[in-house]
Amino acid sequence: MLISSWNVNSVRARIENIKSYILKYKPDILMMQEIKTEDINFPYDDFSSMDYESHVFGQKSYNGVAIISKNKLKNIKTGLIKDKLKQSRIISAEIQFKKKNIQLINIYTPNGNPVDTEKYSYKKKWLDSLIEYIKSLSKKNANIIIGGDFNIIPAAEDVYNPKSYEDDALYRLEIRKKLRELINIGFNDAYRHFNNTKEGYTFWDYMRGAWQKNNGMRIDHFLVSTSLIDQIKFVNINKDPRGREKPSDHTPIEIKLA
Repeated sequence: MLISSWNVNSVRARIENIKSYILKYKPDILMMQEIKTEDINFPYDDFSSMDYESHVFGQKSYNGVAIISKNKLKNIKTGLIKDKLKQSRIISAEIQFKKKNIQLINIYTPNGNPVDTEKYSYKKKWLDSLIEYIKSLSKKNANIIIGGDFNIIPAAEDVYNPKSYEDDALYRLEIRKKLRELINIGFNDAYRHFNNTKEGYTFWDYMRGAWQKNNGMRIDHFLVSTSLIDQIKFVNINKDPRGREKPSDHTPIEIKLA
């Protein structure tokens, strides 16, 4: 089973790129972030014509998450975090794999910039709420996969110029500690589990020739519970979509369950 996560930066603006990716790489499940559309305007027909069911937690013009799947998903949930701003940032579903009931959680963490503003405070509170939810969930189900745009650079090797990001909301020490707290509940950073030194960038800004210069960062992740990590055959950063015409500034990260 191939599961992909991709911040598409507007599902309607990138629909042809997304369809091309699906046709070429055939993910069983695609978790999308920053779909930037309300549920009613989501391109359900485009995906149903490719034999995918769609589950959407949208928002007008901003944020929004969705899961499309070739497999039947159960117990779709969106009200997982008490969000005072009511932003659409998390959706979950259950999948059956080799007699295991896996909780699949798709997240789009707040960016948090500029630091020392309400946006940064919101990011910290949102992450705290996520951590508490995952702690509670893990007591009921040991099989969890969290994927999405975390908007967190885990370590120096995950960004092209770490010095310049020391006071950025994506790399501030207290934010990286929150990611570590989440992992310590009982998860593995799937990409680093398989790639100790390989860069693994998933995002390149549209500005200043970042893609051409490979000035990227790794902010899109899969966290896989310890009970499932041996089921992961490989993790891949698929750079192909980022090099296409009118791309998202992110590219998909993929895991395959063996």
